Amino acid sequence: MFKGSMVALVTPLKNGAVDYAALDALVDWQIEEGTKVLVPVGTTGESPTLTHEEHEAVVERVVKQAAGRVPVIAGAGSNNTAEARRHVEHAKRVGADAALVVTPYYNKPTQAGLIAHFKALAEVGLPIVIYNIPGRSVVDMSPATMGELAKLPEIVGVKDATGDLARVCAQRITCGPDFLQISGEDPTAHGFNAQGGVGCISVTCNVAPGLLSQMQDATLSGDYATALSIQDRLMPLHHAIFAEPGLVGAKYALSLLGRCAEDVRLPLVGATDASKARIADAMRHAGLLN
Repeated sequence: MFKGSMVALVTPLKNGAVDYAALDALVDWQIEEGTKVLVPVGTTGESPTLTHEEHEAVVERVVKQAAGRVPVIAGAGSNNTAEARRHVEHAKRVGADAALVVTPYYNKPTQAGLIAHFKALAEVGLPIVIYNIPGRSVVDMSPATMGELAKLPEIVGVKDATGDLARVCAQRITCGPDFLQISGEDPTAHGFNAQGGVGCISVTCNVAPGLLSQMQDATLSGDYATALSIQDRLMPLHHAIFAEPGLVGAKYALSLLGRCAEDVRLPLVGATDASKARIADAMRHAGLLN
């Protein structure tokens, strides 16, 4: 169900407010271009600076606009288990197909704490994809811990942003071959699938959904040569978007395509002129701009 090209969807803003018309159009465009799964209100969707009301409204709007055409995995993470549970319960109530839950950040729970956190969320009864990104959360869920959680029917997979391709094999051993391993890093997504991954929750997919869909489809059919040729076109864009926080670069790129404004919320600020030039050059390299 959750395989192939998946977009870590930005939340369009205009004059400080969520631009729901632009959000609807982004959902339609992503689906038309071949994106297989929509992932709203993750970090790329500016979840840290959305209010609870905005967070819930964006999830509900994306579910409604997708209208069953593709699955929706709703961002639902928090370092407060009760708050995360509220997000998971809301996602289930409005019809999301799963929740993406990041390992609790800053308060640094132990592995036992991680197990307790995710078990509490699994009680809601909605499929959960663990988001393991130690570079931001400062806690790394071990393959052994993930294997313990994978015994729960609600824990269906992981978005792995460790950057460690060997981790895929380790987690296949502890979690089993049916546990969904999804890349959370665009530059290594090709190799991730070769190791046994089933797709990527991608930031670059906001900007190049057609190319990312083609690349993922190629890897999943075993055509790694075609996938690599597409990845070569996209690699400068992957890096350019993340010269600053990824959503900043993605929104600027989308503004060049006329898809949404480049507005972000403090403490993030707009891209520098140097980053803008680099992003535009990378988009030309990928064939996305003339």
